[in-house]
Amino acid sequence: MKCTVCRGEAVIDLRRHNANFCREHFLRFCRDQVAKAIAEHRMFGPDDRVLVAVSGGKDSLALWDLLVELGYRAEGLYIDLGIGSYSEASTATSVAFAESRGLTLHRVDLREEHGYDIPTAAAVTRRVPCSSCGLSKRHLFDEVARTGGFDVVATGHNLDDEAAVLLGNVLHWQTEYLGRQAPVLEERDGFPKKVKPLVRLSERETAAYCVLRGIDYIVEECPMAAGNRHLRYKEALNALEAASPGTKHAFYFEFLDKAADRFRPEARASQEELRPCTSCGAPTTAEVCAFCRLVERVRGAEPVPVEVLGSKGRRRRRRNGAARDGAAAEAGATAAAAGERVRP
Repeated sequence: MKCTVCRGEAVIDLRRHNANFCREHFLRFCRDQVAKAIAEHRMFGPDDRVLVAVSGGKDSLALWDLLVELGYRAEGLYIDLGIGSYSEASTATSVAFAESRGLTLHRVDLREEHGYDIPTAAAVTRRVPCSSCGLSKRHLFDEVARTGGFDVVATGHNLDDEAAVLLGNVLHWQTEYLGRQAPVLEERDGFPKKVKPLVRLSERETAAYCVLRGIDYIVEECPMAAGNRHLRYKEALNALEAASPGTKHAFYFEFLDKAADRFRPEARASQEELRPCTSCGAPTTAEVCAFCRLVERVRGAEPVPVEVLGSKGRRRRRRNGAARDGAAAEAGATAAAAGERVRP
């Protein structure tokens, strides 16, 4: 297998591009795709401060590395969610990545700073863990961006993530979510600008980038991700992609080009008036924001070991047949952090 560019030995084949690349030209391909996404969607400029949401997984670490390689002022933010050994491993991986490159990593410990963790919140609220996890991440990403003077928050959504979310929202005709399905969510009413620079790269490509760059990342599935619909949508799209390479790219980018604008007026019309939360000052439609209500409800509750919820989750997975794909589960959790999950 020869590199399409230099005819040297190729290390990866990209069927959707009908191309093969050697190490050098594949890494260049990844940088070019991210640079193109940033430029085409006007995500941020060379002088902007970028806060990268870091989880320890392949997508967020690849994104951070790519932005630094492209010369952007990018710092990381890691939130310790208190999910047992999974959080311990993701913390260690994120810290090691930052220290090895001399990068700034901001850290928030959910239990130390707000009195709860995700397993405990899930047990107290009796809702799926992704609900309190996504709410907590969204609030803290926004808060750190505001207080830290960052111009934009960048998340590690890749093409597979966006296509899977789009499929779920189309299947259920979640028109409000379709109105927000875009690589950029502009700053508004106290919410920072949010961007997804990896939308032109697939999950396989970000994983290969990490391997070739020597980036160590966690591959374990989050034990809280039981029954995530995102996994099934990815499976369906993977089958279509195998039969017809380029399907995911066409599905997502043709939607952006030909249909996305039809849903945006509805999304704007559905927005309620925002006001500062009386507790923390974050923008909200209520007197007290959802995050502060969650903190008030679960703060000080007896910690619940992740194994308790994890065993229940494993039983649910066997019952509903959900796939156990670690990369997809991590990507689903990242999607939740950006507030663009498919509604359960």
